[in-house]
Formats: sequence, C-alpha cells, structure tokens
Amino acid sequence: MTSSHHSRRMRVIVVATLTASLGACASADQLSRIGQAPPLSPITSPTSMPGYQPVSLPMPAPEPAVFNSNSLWRAGSRAFFKDQRAARVGDILTVEILVTDRAVFDNKTARSRTAGEKLGAAGAAGNAITGMLDESIVDGAVLGDLSSNTTTAGAGSVNRKEELRTRVAAVVTQVLPNGNLVIEGRQEIRVNYEVRDLIVAGVVRPEDISAGNIIDSSKIAEARISYGGRGQISDVQQPRYGQQILEAILPF
Repeated sequence: MTSSHHSRRMRVIVVATLTASLGACASADQLSRIGQAPPLSPITSPTSMPGYQPVSLPMPAPEPAVFNSNSLWRAGSRAFFKDQRAARVGDILTVEILVTDRAVFDNKTARSRTAGEKLGAAGAAGNAITGMLDESIVDGAVLGDLSSNTTTAGAGSVNRKEELRTRVAAVVTQVLPNGNLVIEGRQEIRVNYEVRDLIVAGVVRPEDISAGNIIDSSKIAEARISYGGRGQISDVQQPRYGQQILEAILPF
C-alpha cells in the first residue's frame, strides 16, 4: 500500500469518526429534547458572550468640556433638562428595523459574426496551377474557399425581494471617544416548538436617536442584523451533519 493510499484511508477514517461523533451528539441532543420546547438563552451581558469584541474605529482628537462661569449651561449639551435618550453604557433604546430591498436584473447578450473568403484563378494561369495538383482536391475554378461562422448568446436574470419590519430593544455596550454609541440587541420569540432569533448590532449617533428614544435601522453604521430560527422546523430544513461533511469533501 502506497503512502498516498494510506493517507487517503486515514482521512476517510477521520471523517467517518467525526461524522459518527457529530451524529451521536446531535442525536443525543434531540433525544434529550423530545416532547419539550427549545430552551431560551439566559439573559446576560452581551459583553460576556463568546466572540464579543469591543469596537475600535478612527476617532478625532478629544475635546474637553468647557463650562462658562456663572452659567448652568454646558457647551455641547443637547438640552437644558435631563435627556431621556440613551447616552451611557447600559441604557436601552428601541431599534426600528425596516428592510425593504429589491433587485431586478435582466441581462441578455447576443453576438454573431460570419466571414467568408474565396480565392480563384482562371485562364491559362489557373489551368497551369491546377494542372500540377490533384483534380480531386482542387477545383479548377476555385483554389481556396475559407469561411467561418461564430455565434454567442447569453442570458441572465436576478429577481430578489426581501422585506423585514419589526422592533427590538438594544443596549448600549460602549461609548466611543467621539460620543457615538455601540449598541447590541437580541430578541427570542418561541412559538410552539420553534424559536425565532433576532439580533441587531452597530454604531449610532446620539443625534439620530429620536425624542422617543427610537432609531431607524438605516441610520446604524456597520449594522449587523440577523433573523433566523431554531427548533423542529429548522432542524428538518437543514441537511444532516454527515451529508454536509460529504458535500464539503467529495470531489464529485
């Protein structure tokens, strides 16, 4: 047995072992949830979740607050009275998600080209030339006949429409040096045996937050919006782990 065959056999064994392990874990998890609804995630700080990273963006030079003598007004303040809009870490604001994207493309390309060339010789010169060649190969009247025909046709179309309308409360997780707020919100809704997850995150300006402490999703910079689900219906719609692994490694 060659080394290549041995390495290929080892890869097959490793893949089979991983597939069996994943299948066993998935089966055990499904068996433990038979007759029960999918559990909800515990309420915790977004900064303590795996994969959380503080946002770092280019910032202007910090400007110190300036107070005028014998004045209750602070330079740069948005209102004389207390502002109820989110401004500090831990404050909550409402994000109004409105996504109505639509793209329609219909492209068609057609190209055709025909070319022909003929070379002939008549009279004494033609007879002299053709006399030296085989008559079965060359016609006495036409010495050459070249022609070409090229046709190319292509068509493509895209018709996509996405619409999502909902609201979710988000928490301010970080205040950047220039005053912008980093927000993150998560919402879970369980209906029967299916859980719908809604996640929104990004950077917002305090000036874009309305007086009702609401901000539109189109005003969120570096927006990350995710809408999905998990449960019995989602499990049926997804291919099995073994099938996913085979589709990733099989060359055909």
